[in-house]
Amino acid sequence: MGNSVAVRVAAVADLHMRPEVAGRFRPDLLRLGEHADLLLLAGDLTEGGTLAQAELLCAELADLPVPAVAVLGNHDHDRALGYRIAAALSALGVTVLDGDSVVLELAGRRIGIAGVMGGSGGFPGHPGDPDSASPGHRERMLRGPVDAARLAAVLGTLDCDTRVALTHFSPVVGTLAGEPVKIYPGLGCHALAEAIDAGGVTLAVHGHAHGGTETARTAGGVEVRNVAHPVLRRSYAIYEI
Repeated sequence: MGNSVAVRVAAVADLHMRPEVAGRFRPDLLRLGEHADLLLLAGDLTEGGTLAQAELLCAELADLPVPAVAVLGNHDHDRALGYRIAAALSALGVTVLDGDSVVLELAGRRIGIAGVMGGSGGFPGHPGDPDSASPGHRERMLRGPVDAARLAAVLGTLDCDTRVALTHFSPVVGTLAGEPVKIYPGLGCHALAEAIDAGGVTLAVHGHAHGGTETARTAGGVEVRNVAHPVLRRSYAIYEI
């Protein structure tokens, strides 16, 4: 991702904040200014969407030295309190996206970030079945295409030099490699990649696939990064755009 003026993007997902991991990420996050211009948080920031876990998350993210932009993940909605988690993050100065965008001036460039949680929906060869399994499964299978349409719409409104797509669910199967193939349909949606390719995106960041692979591309050649913490095995990855 070369450019004459590189913007350094730190990214991580699936922190799954809970008492057992409280404080684990904070020392590295406080040093972000040495390595990055921006932090992207790609969902499942709490283990089970509780307000106690949200408090731990906010303690981890307080006083960050760089701007932070987030989307929530499915586990952040486990208790139907995602709106409270988003409000707590916003009070810290973290921009939480859900079908909208933000444009930041970084290194003399306008970086536009469009974000949705995304959902399941499947991929060619791995279509899934939205009419089977639990109500939660059906909801996630239907949400993938809906959030893809929302992502496409917001990407079309961005006035910026460089576009970044931030989702929780994966847009491609490439970053799912390592997960059981039978669960691919539940981990993402190809319609997200179609929105990314149509939207002039330079970098797409997601989480959710704990057993997956960090690096892949869309059919249109957009670089995709799975930044789930269990994949990265570090507090964040740094990408230059």
